[in-house]
Amino acid sequence: MTFSETGSQPPVADIAVLIVAYRSRATLDQCIAALAAQTVKPRQVFVLENGSPPDERIDGAALPDWVSFVESEENLGFAGGNNRLAKMADCEWLALLNPDAFARPDWLEQFVAATQRYPGISVFGSTQYAANYPGLLDGVGDVYHITGLAYRAGYMRPVTLLPDDGEVFAVCGAAAFWRRSLFDKLGGFDERFFCYNEDVDLAYRAKLAGYQAMQLRDAAVDHLGYASSGRRSEFATYYGVRNRLWVFLKNTPGWLFWVLSPVHAGVTLLLWLSAARFGQFTVFGRALRDALKGCDEMMVSRRDIQDKRVSGVWQIARAMSWNPARLLTRAPDIRPVAPGRT
Repeated sequence: MTFSETGSQPPVADIAVLIVAYRSRATLDQCIAALAAQTVKPRQVFVLENGSPPDERIDGAALPDWVSFVESEENLGFAGGNNRLAKMADCEWLALLNPDAFARPDWLEQFVAATQRYPGISVFGSTQYAANYPGLLDGVGDVYHITGLAYRAGYMRPVTLLPDDGEVFAVCGAAAFWRRSLFDKLGGFDERFFCYNEDVDLAYRAKLAGYQAMQLRDAAVDHLGYASSGRRSEFATYYGVRNRLWVFLKNTPGWLFWVLSPVHAGVTLLLWLSAARFGQFTVFGRALRDALKGCDEMMVSRRDIQDKRVSGVWQIARAMSWNPARLLTRAPDIRPVAPGRT
């Protein structure tokens, strides 16, 4: 990590912060204000107006002059929006930040310190506190369970459960750091996902390529979550269900795919039946239908990913969570950092 000094101003780190905003007027000002208060400044900040309805679009003229404003007439999704901004950035690190995530003043400072402690790591996650619920966590990394379900660890759990730094299966895209070279090597987010589970997919591909994801205790944001989509909206359900199957198809390696496929199918069926309780049986079924329509494309991607795989099947199996209690309680699953890994 490199710095530049600007007189008496805080040091500037070689970081580009990427903010994809959709219907984000209510939260973006607070997000930008939190970046302005950082004890270490990013070298670049990008905000993408991602095709919000005309009466809800961000006014670029209202943003500070240190923010680069980009507009898209269509909604590119979280995946496409971040890919577009990443191509514009020229920093060593990409910091993904949701517009409803408010970085604590030392967020970037703590991250920079972590890159010095863990020089071989190329993916870092932030502690997410629940912005509207003092004393509760919003997330401490993403866990991938053997059922093929990924969950945000620690969601709505007491902050007393906050673990120390350690390896996680995946980092939540709401506040994550990716080394630019690795992001480019992996081809960025899969834009077919649009949004939901695209961060798990990218981190899974990184793990298959032999890279660790490190969750940081002290690099923290306060996160509202679901500010633009709603937790149980049809939108969230559709993309969550469709993309969950795609993550499993693309990435689960070798014999593990065949062993876990019946488990994933059974759990998916149970969740489909359960969706009727929320009036979402039909949208769940439509998501599964569209996921299956895309299977051929996903299997083509799977062959390419698995041909380039560096991590062994047992290594991936051990990185998953096998404990059903963890899935039911959203318990964190943070492992000690293995020496000699990238």
